[in-house]
Amino acid sequence: MLGQIDITERQAEIADLVQKAGFASVEELAIRFEVTTQTIRRDVNGLCEQGLLRRTHGGVEPPAPSGNSHYSTRQILNLAQKKQIADLVASAIDNGMSLAFSIGTTPEIVMQALTGHEALCVFTNNLNVAFTASVNPSFQVTIAGGRLRHGDRDILGTAAQDFFSNYKVDIGIFGVAGVDEDGTLLDFHEDEVAARQSILANCRQSFLVLDHTKFGRTAHVRGGHISDVSHVFSDRPVPKGIEDALSDASTRIITGNELEGA
Repeated sequence: MLGQIDITERQAEIADLVQKAGFASVEELAIRFEVTTQTIRRDVNGLCEQGLLRRTHGGVEPPAPSGNSHYSTRQILNLAQKKQIADLVASAIDNGMSLAFSIGTTPEIVMQALTGHEALCVFTNNLNVAFTASVNPSFQVTIAGGRLRHGDRDILGTAAQDFFSNYKVDIGIFGVAGVDEDGTLLDFHEDEVAARQSILANCRQSFLVLDHTKFGRTAHVRGGHISDVSHVFSDRPVPKGIEDALSDASTRIITGNELEGA
């Protein structure tokens, strides 16, 4: 399936652990996963070949930063939290709805959680979302045309903006690179913001999907305010100041503890 990287569950856990810790030795990983050092070396060699980690003296570390992380890296970071968010979103969507999906790994994982629904109409500039949706023959999937961005497998630019403006959908589903302390939404590219804003302007309800690590994460392109959306889905409660702003705007906050208490 397009958009899925070929790694094992243990490799995904290793990559996530190293990304968060900044470094791990082969011996530490072998103890952590209760396997031999030879097995860990095979795992990390595969991760390094895919550019998800890089070897260093005595162990492995994340690859050198260059703006946003590679899409394949973001696919496995905080994966459990993203799946939790996806389940929350899926429970809020009825069969037969029309949905606009933006770029990013969390919207892709939301689409994975929706494949058991029926008769959804999906509009997206995210080819990972489109190919995931295409496994369900009852779905109608429409994609934006234009220049393909390699690695991320998405379409950006005026063609994507115009694409979303051609439709009025029930729900727009999008992520964001970061949320500043004052609630400003941040991304790494102007075209990413423009596509997201086009979805926001052409949906009846807007679902912002983001895990807790996005709060306080920095990026340099401003793209609206978190209170602009109708619903915020996250795995943990949002920071207090942002919670107050969302309450004032009547934005609904749905977090992982609601799923746990269901």
